[in-house]
This record gives sequence, structure tokens and C-alpha cells, in this order.
Amino acid sequence: MNLNLRHAVLANVSENTPAQLEDTIVDAIKSGEEKMLPGLGVLFEVIWQTANEADREEMLQILEQGLKK
Repeated sequence: MNLNLRHAVLANVSENTPAQLEDTIVDAIKSGEEKMLPGLGVLFEVIWQTANEADREEMLQILEQGLKK
């Protein structure tokens, strides 16, 4: 991924409220557009990097469950 893209995504949402962040995520998922995937990846990267080990394990379990559906 291009670091300029990562920087642009972070700059776009850095001052968003939790509600605005949720809207961004929901809109990106609902749109189903491939071009939104890198932005969601950047947001997930932030979540992963700031999560503690227990939170990471929980995310992995949720992901595993979601993939089995």
C-alpha cells in the first residue's frame, strides 16, 4: 500500500467523532466498492496497533466466526 494513501486516509478521519468514524465504516461497507478496501485496511491497522493482546484475540475470534458463516 502506498504510504501517501495511508497518510491521506488518516488525515481525512483524524478529527472525526466516533459517530463519524462509524458512518465512514458503514458507508464503505455498504457501498461495496473495491476502492474503499484500502481505507478500511488503514482503519483496521490503527485498531490492531492500539489494541492490547486480549482485544486482538477477541478480534481474531470474531473474524474466524465471521468467516465460517
